[in-house]
Amino acid sequence: MHTKNLLILSLYLLIITGCITKKSISTAYKEQYRPQFHFSPPAKWMNDPNGMLFYKGTYHLFYQHYPESNVWGPMHWGHATSTDLVHWKNKPIALFPDSLGYIFSGSAVADMNNTTGFAKKGEVPLIAIFTHHSVELQKEGRNDFENQSLAYSLDDGETWNKYSGNPVLKNPGIKDYRDPKVMWYEAQKKWIMTLATSDHITFYSSTDLKNWTKESEFGRDLGAHGGVWECPDLFPIDFEDEQKWVLLVSVGTGAPNGGSAVQYFIGDFNGKTFTPTDKKTKWIDYGTDNYAGVTWSNTGKRNIFMGWMSNLQYAMVVPTVIWRSAMTTPRELSIKTVGQEFFLTSKPVRELNKVIRKSELSKNVKVLDTLDLTSSFEKSNAQIQLKFNSNQLKDYRIILSNNLNEQLIIGYDQKENQYYIDRRNAGDYSFSKKFGTKQIAPRLSNSDSTDINLLIDLASVEFFSDGGLNVMTSIFFPTKPFSRLQIQSANGIVLQSLTCSSIKRIWN
Repeated sequence: MHTKNLLILSLYLLIITGCITKKSISTAYKEQYRPQFHFSPPAKWMNDPNGMLFYKGTYHLFYQHYPESNVWGPMHWGHATSTDLVHWKNKPIALFPDSLGYIFSGSAVADMNNTTGFAKKGEVPLIAIFTHHSVELQKEGRNDFENQSLAYSLDDGETWNKYSGNPVLKNPGIKDYRDPKVMWYEAQKKWIMTLATSDHITFYSSTDLKNWTKESEFGRDLGAHGGVWECPDLFPIDFEDEQKWVLLVSVGTGAPNGGSAVQYFIGDFNGKTFTPTDKKTKWIDYGTDNYAGVTWSNTGKRNIFMGWMSNLQYAMVVPTVIWRSAMTTPRELSIKTVGQEFFLTSKPVRELNKVIRKSELSKNVKVLDTLDLTSSFEKSNAQIQLKFNSNQLKDYRIILSNNLNEQLIIGYDQKENQYYIDRRNAGDYSFSKKFGTKQIAPRLSNSDSTDINLLIDLASVEFFSDGGLNVMTSIFFPTKPFSRLQIQSANGIVLQSLTCSSIKRIWN
């Protein structure tokens, strides 16, 4: 092993075992492009969020992880915890590959009634439900190389034991048969598994998480099918005086702006079948960098979502070295109607306010040509929240730039009635021909007024508009950090309120 790789691996092991000082962690999380208020692994490869579970005041985040390289490889479950969805503590790897295969994506639940019998009477086991992916069976040309298995924890998620009876749901001969998302369906006292099965979803039920019965299928002729379906999630949301059900499904290719993204359906679920309210394809995020996102389990009425902040088109070649990939900010999901249609809205969780520093608030700000906010941006060290609202719906451009004339542009095109993020001149995109793009999103709101909330990290932007109806997430890699911030409007726009706030780094 080369000396450099040995040093990187040693640093990683020290971090996950807790044998490294806070000062060293702070230094380690200051590399070029390193997210400052988004979760990223201490080192090496990360992709899909897995096993997101809230229990006893702690949010558990597991994730697809390869601890020996910064590109995809034999999958493990990495692990981190948080008490506030903002600050994260890196934990030892939770699940390692074994004789049944790699540890692919899945979910985790608190088995409150000990239906599995894994715990003693009165105790609550935590259960991880995941896909075992057998490379050996795949190489043999078989289709049944993905099966569903269990692991359990009897110490509140600190350590995990695989079930001796794995797999608990065997593959019936479907090549892509993975990513189980499990929830407790209280109305019928049973567990529901939502499973990605090639180009559609299959629902299963169980009373003990070990023995599963097929209930129904959904989606063969609905939604986007540019690639296989992955990482589904099914959950209820209270809307006014009724309950609606949301089904999230990730698709590997065919997203609105290319590559991978998360589509969703809103409808009803009766414990057996899911029935959508309409047949339109809808997207939780129109940016190129929000994939495989799911929600935390056991959070009561809150539906808290987090996605992998990258795209399958270029995830393995982006120009980071020590680590690769980050997660989006956690977002709270709700439902809003536009006309007679139901849409999901996404907003950053309120806990993010813990790291929002003193804001500069202005009212009735007229933007004619250019409003320069560079002085505020320079103070933030390139982590900033920009918010404004307006009763006018006119063209505007928000420009982040540096002294190398690199710039990222976020804006609204009134003629086309669409939002956009233009990263064609935002820095390095030599690693992929599919990276340097302008991403667009049709505006969903029919209101005459607008609002935006912009979260800017060193190498990412998250754009929320119209109460979270439109969301765009995009990463970028400037040669030097952006240090200038301007709002431009050729025809003029009046901002009723304008807030510029710096965001404190979470790794101190």
